[in-house]
Amino acid sequence: MRRAEKAIKIGEMLDELFPETPVPLDHNSAYTLLVAVMLSAQTTDKKVNQVTPALFSRASTPEDMAALSVEVIQECIREIGLAPTKAKNLQKMAVQIVEGGGMKPDWEYLESLAGVGHKTASVVMAQWYDIPAFPVDTHIHRLAQRWGLSEGKNVVQVERDLKALWVEDKWNKRHLQIIFFGRQYCPARHHNLTQCPICSWAATKKRIRQEMGS
Repeated sequence: MRRAEKAIKIGEMLDELFPETPVPLDHNSAYTLLVAVMLSAQTTDKKVNQVTPALFSRASTPEDMAALSVEVIQECIREIGLAPTKAKNLQKMAVQIVEGGGMKPDWEYLESLAGVGHKTASVVMAQWYDIPAFPVDTHIHRLAQRWGLSEGKNVVQVERDLKALWVEDKWNKRHLQIIFFGRQYCPARHHNLTQCPICSWAATKKRIRQEMGS
């Protein structure tokens, strides 16, 4: 089966399984979404949602965050992975946003902020500003390779391949659908590809052997 044919079938399955795609990180503005996504690196969304209420009660705007010390920010997010580095970036990022005139739906601007890479900027652009993007994290990278949708060695190549397979107005939803599918049906470890609703027919025999050690 060609990639394009796989993408059509996978898209139909994802639309049936996950017709609604709520953003899993709690937020109420472009800025709080940006902060939550930045905190989610190497940390579960569940943990981020446990930590952000206390943080946002102190600082839900860049102006308030910029006024906090790095130490106070770090104390608020101490349960999050890489908390010291993230606290420094949050403080610096807030100052940059205040000096830059606030949040903007601009790729170059967002990616210039401390602690914000292309994936984080993509989530904010897609899920707050509704601008077509296809954020690729480690989960989407893994599933795209399992399903034979991309042989990309890095997220840049995988993003390019996935964008080519689905029409632009599907990108924002597909990104979340694939994440939801991975969590519910297609975990990273101890996964039986032969019983997975998608891997069972989309993965190559070689891929199944590689992952299942047989």
